[in-house]
Amino acid sequence: MLDTLHRPLRDLRLSLTDRCNFRCRYCMPVEVFGPGYQFLPREEILTFDELVRTVRASVELGVKKIRLTGGEPLMRRGVKDLVTMISAVPGVEDLAITTNGILLNHQAEGLAAAGLDRVTVSLDALDEEIFARMNGVGAKVDRVLLGIKTARLHGLPVKVNMVVQRGVNEQEILPMIRWTRENGVTLRFIEYMDVGASNGWKMEEVVTAKEIVEIVTSEFPAKPVAATYPGEVAKRWTFADGEGEFGVISSVTQPFCGDCSRLRISAEGKAFTCLFASEGADLRAALRNADDDVEVLDFLRGLWGARKDRYSEERGLISRTKAEMSYLGG
Repeated sequence: MLDTLHRPLRDLRLSLTDRCNFRCRYCMPVEVFGPGYQFLPREEILTFDELVRTVRASVELGVKKIRLTGGEPLMRRGVKDLVTMISAVPGVEDLAITTNGILLNHQAEGLAAAGLDRVTVSLDALDEEIFARMNGVGAKVDRVLLGIKTARLHGLPVKVNMVVQRGVNEQEILPMIRWTRENGVTLRFIEYMDVGASNGWKMEEVVTAKEIVEIVTSEFPAKPVAATYPGEVAKRWTFADGEGEFGVISSVTQPFCGDCSRLRISAEGKAFTCLFASEGADLRAALRNADDDVEVLDFLRGLWGARKDRYSEERGLISRTKAEMSYLGG
């Protein structure tokens, strides 16, 4: 299944909830997502059956990889059962979850047993003060590190994502590299992105991929390596001493729209063909009105077939209202 720019559909990201137990400033700043904020009512969120139907239809169109996101996906009750259901769908080759890790220690064993293949943990600092300031709720970094350790003990490979924002946490780049090297965890740096409108994004706050690589290699020499599969979003480097690798996701300064193969489904069932899209198509209506999966399959086929998004390549040339990061799951 190809879009108008001949990009295949290979990756499906399912947001399980719009709720999160963090208030990270680049994603869900407390000034916007405070105590009075109205999250989606339960009846508007896709059910597990609807999520699995979406997976089945997507696999028919070429999807191989499924990622569960949020909000914070581990806040969705029964997520282990959903993992069991999705992992049983023929054609799903990779099932992952992206989490802030604060609940991972208690759920890792069940997720591994249910068929989860791997975990990505969002961790933006090791320094307690910086981490507490960034997560907005005073959460302790040790709880996240324990979750990572527990996941690995139960056989789940772990990657760590670090959003780097100038003036906020760029001083944590080298400490994070040291920690991940010592603990056998792969680190991905992410340029601070202009997703949504609530984070007050400014270009001058972006620590570029080039700068990040220069900081890392000032202490740990490394060389770039080729992508392992089409559409891989992180540019990777391996350390000269053979002790692992790191990567940088550079959608601001080095866009990769030409290889993008991702379809995102919000918790309420809106289908987005780009992280920076203004609106999503109403997949939930198709799911709830359809007599069988054929109509859902036709809906997704038509949506992807008409896709022409390449926002990151056009950044600065167009202006649009964009959905929030917490709504789309990144």
